[in-house]
Amino acid sequence: MTRPGLPPPPPPADLRAVLDEASVRAVRADRVRILRELGRRSLGPGRLLLLWAVAAVIALGWSLVGAGLMAFESSGPFSVVFGGVFALLGAGVMIPAGFWSARCVRRDRAVRRLLHAWAEVDPDPAADAWLRSPGPILFWALSSSAAAVFGLYVCFAAAAAAWARPGGATYGEVTYTVGFGTILWITGLLGLGKAGAHHRWAVRAFPPPPPVVRGR
Repeated sequence: MTRPGLPPPPPPADLRAVLDEASVRAVRADRVRILRELGRRSLGPGRLLLLWAVAAVIALGWSLVGAGLMAFESSGPFSVVFGGVFALLGAGVMIPAGFWSARCVRRDRAVRRLLHAWAEVDPDPAADAWLRSPGPILFWALSSSAAAVFGLYVCFAAAAAAWARPGGATYGEVTYTVGFGTILWITGLLGLGKAGAHHRWAVRAFPPPPPVVRGR
């Protein structure tokens, strides 16, 4: 069984063993088409944009929570009311984003299982060379590294500024800034982990074809 909207799994090995030549060619054609589709769903630009969209929604929710924390620290007569409203709005944004993120993780696992299953069907090292292409992996790795480094910088810069200038920033401001940097850092780590896992699998599953030795 597979998730709705995903390609079907490959035929079982015992069924493939009794297929005629026409059916074998059809399975091989399906393999090429489905592997390309699954590769796009796994490391395509759309998946990276989806990861950033989830992070942006969580960051928006955290901004509302941060506004609530800052309102709690103010001395206005309605600070507690405003702080509670902003905190509830932030939770109302972040909780659905968390469920959305969990759904994306489950779908990624289903895509990965299908990708591994179809890759084992009549592998063709020459035809599968595109799966070892470093382009998508480097794109994910570089953009995720930039996000992780910037997130760490935001966290340490906020903590260092608060330490260097006691009283210059409120606890709410520091908490908001460190939380925002943590969101960026975790998002970058998720992208790096996905790119690294795909690279390790592709290298093992699709080794380069042996060089052709030409006789004299």
